[in-house]
Amino acid sequence: MKKVLKIAPSDNVLVALQDLQPGEHIAFQGQSIVLQEAVGAKHKFAIQSLAPGDAVRMYGVLVGKATTEIPSGGLISTNNLRHAAENFGTRQGEYHWSPPDVERFRHRTFMGYHRPDGQVGVRNFWLVIPLVFCENRNILVLKDAFLKELGYAQPDTYRDQVRDLANFYEKNGTTDGFSFAPKTAQTTGKRLFANVDGIKFLTHESGCGETRDDSENLCSLLAGYCVNPNVAGVTVLSLGCQHAQVNLFREKLLEKDPHFAKPLLVFERQKWATEYDMLTAATLQTFEGLAQINQIQRAPAPLSQLNIGVKCGGSDGFSGISANPAVGHTADLLAALGGKILMAEYPELCGVEQELINRCVSDNVASDFVSLSREYARRAEAIGAGFDMNPSPGNIRDGLITDAIKSAGAAKKGGTSPVTAAIGYGGYARTSGLQLVCTPGNDVLSTTGMAGAGATIQLFTTGLGTATGNPISPMVKLSTNDTLAQKMPDIIDINCGGIISGEKTVEEMGEEILEYVIRLASGEMDTKAMQLGQDDFMFWKRGVNL
Repeated sequence: MKKVLKIAPSDNVLVALQDLQPGEHIAFQGQSIVLQEAVGAKHKFAIQSLAPGDAVRMYGVLVGKATTEIPSGGLISTNNLRHAAENFGTRQGEYHWSPPDVERFRHRTFMGYHRPDGQVGVRNFWLVIPLVFCENRNILVLKDAFLKELGYAQPDTYRDQVRDLANFYEKNGTTDGFSFAPKTAQTTGKRLFANVDGIKFLTHESGCGETRDDSENLCSLLAGYCVNPNVAGVTVLSLGCQHAQVNLFREKLLEKDPHFAKPLLVFERQKWATEYDMLTAATLQTFEGLAQINQIQRAPAPLSQLNIGVKCGGSDGFSGISANPAVGHTADLLAALGGKILMAEYPELCGVEQELINRCVSDNVASDFVSLSREYARRAEAIGAGFDMNPSPGNIRDGLITDAIKSAGAAKKGGTSPVTAAIGYGGYARTSGLQLVCTPGNDVLSTTGMAGAGATIQLFTTGLGTATGNPISPMVKLSTNDTLAQKMPDIIDINCGGIISGEKTVEEMGEEILEYVIRLASGEMDTKAMQLGQDDFMFWKRGVNL
C-alpha cells in the first residue's frame, strides 16, 4: 500500500494514506521529504516550504492560504491554513466530454414500477403527509395503526428490552445481575399487500407561522414527493386555516405534473365534525387505495429511467479519493446511458464553481447555477455566516480543514459529465444527465430536497459513519475506508476502502456500485437504512418565523 498520494499535478500538498511518524523520510518524485511532525492518515503535509499568504492547492484548485510559515514536510492544519477559494463568473467555451465505455450496461434493465407520467419507480410506496404541523399527531396515529396491523412495523427490539428490564427490576428490586437476551432475527408478520413496499408517514414543523414563501416552498417540496415515481398514492391531512393551503398544494402538484393521475386523498380537519370522523374516513379510503396500488406489478425498464441522487456526509480525508470519485464514475456511466443524476449541497461546491460552470451545456444553465449559488451565499452572509464555516469538527479532525478542501473532494461524486440543469430547492428534475440541486450541506435537508426533486435512489458516501435515510428514496451508504465498514456494518452497504489500499480502481468500484443499484432498483434487496426504518424528512426553511 502506498504511503502518500498527490491528487492532481499542480497540487503542493500530499495526502497521507496511513499514519506517518515525525522524522520519517517520504520519497516522492525524486526528492526526500522529511516529516516535521506526525501526520495522521487522511491529513496533508507540504511538499515544499510555504510562506504566509502562499496558496495551497489540492485537486488542482485553490483550497486555502498559509497563515504562517509551513516547512517542507509540515502538517497542514487549522493553525496554519485559512479558507480561500477561486472566484467564479461566466461560462468559458464549450465543454467536451469523453463518456466512459458503457457497452457492458447498454442493454441492461431493472424491474421497476411504470407510472402514468412515464417515470419508473424502484419502490411502490403509499405516502401520508400533513400540510401543517398541527396534523402531526393524526399522522402518527395513522402510522401506528397501519404499520402494525399491515405488517410494516419495525421489530420492537428495545421495547422488549425495557419490558425485560422492568420485569427483572419488579422481581428483584435491582438491575444487578440482569443481562439482555441475545439479539435474534425478528419479523413483523406477513404483509397483506405483497406489492406495496411500504406506507410512508411524514411529519414536519412547518406550514404556518412562517413566511408565505416558506409555505409555498413546503407545498412545492411535498408535491415533488407525490410526483416522485416511488410513490403510487397519497393521503393528505390538512387543518384548514394554515398558510400551506390545499389549493396551493394542488397548484404546485399540477405545476410538476399537469396530468397527475395517482390516487390522491385529501382530508381537512376543519370540515369534519370530529377528529374520529375524519380519521375513520382517512383509514377506510387509504386502505382502499392500498388495495388499488397493490395491483401494480414490476416490469423491465432501461437504465436511462434511473434517477440517482449523490450525497456525502460525515466526510473524511479519504472521501474525495475513494468513495466520491467511485460514485462519480457511477454517475458518468448513468449519464452516458441517459439517466438522471442529482448532486446537491451548494455550500460544498465552494471553490469548484467555475469548473461546474464550464461544464454547463448552455449559458442559461450556467446562469441558473451562478444565481442560485450567489443567492445562497448572500442569505448566509446576511445572518453572519458563510461557506467557510461549513466543515464540522468531525470533518476537521479527519483532514477536511477548509470548506474548499471539503468541497473539492465532495464535487468528485458528480463525475465529469456535462451539467444539464441547476434546480432550486423544491424544483423537479426533468432532463437527463447531471443536475445541480440547490440544498444546504445538512444531510437530511439535502437528501429531503433530492427526493423531492425526483431521486429514486440516493448514493450517500461517508467516512465517519452517518445513520440517515429517506422515506421514499432508498439510501445506499458507501464507506470511504475499511475501518468504518468494519466498525459500523449495520449502516454501511458498500465499502470503497479498497481504492485506498490499492486493491480496486475507481472505475472498478464505480461499476460495482452500478451493479448494486440495478439489484436495489429491482427490489432484490433493501439498504441498511431501510432495514433500520431510517425515514428522515426535514424541510429547509429559509425565511423568518412570524
